[in-house]
Amino acid sequence: MNPRPPLPPFTAETARQKVQAAEDAWNSRDPARVSLAYTEDTEWRNRSTFVHGRAEVVAFLTAKWAKEHDYRLKKELWAFTENRIAVRFEYEWHDDDGQWWRSYGNENWEFTADGCMARRFASINDLAIPEVDRKFRWPRP
Repeated sequence: MNPRPPLPPFTAETARQKVQAAEDAWNSRDPARVSLAYTEDTEWRNRSTFVHGRAEVVAFLTAKWAKEHDYRLKKELWAFTENRIAVRFEYEWHDDDGQWWRSYGNENWEFTADGCMARRFASINDLAIPEVDRKFRWPRP
């Protein structure tokens, strides 16, 4: 396994770097790229879905981004310890019917010594919004 810097133990600066790297990867909407930040046997809870291992991460994200169109995410460092980071996040997307949504919540992350995420627990809520209320109007990649 190749190291995924920054590595624990985290400082405020390296924790922010880790959060930004995650935001950048998720905004790529490339499941294979995103999956490389996780251990081979990663464990997730995403809402009420449980995901185990990188292959399931790729399948989960592929299905997610097939329905969440024009997905754009912002993450914010909330807290950190030696090998754990907590973030708050918001993302916006629209469904097949053109309804825009803002999804927001919190994630708790735990990392191995090589900087890969072994555990990710996400609590997420969705709010239907009119398009005029969008916060994230980035150009399409």
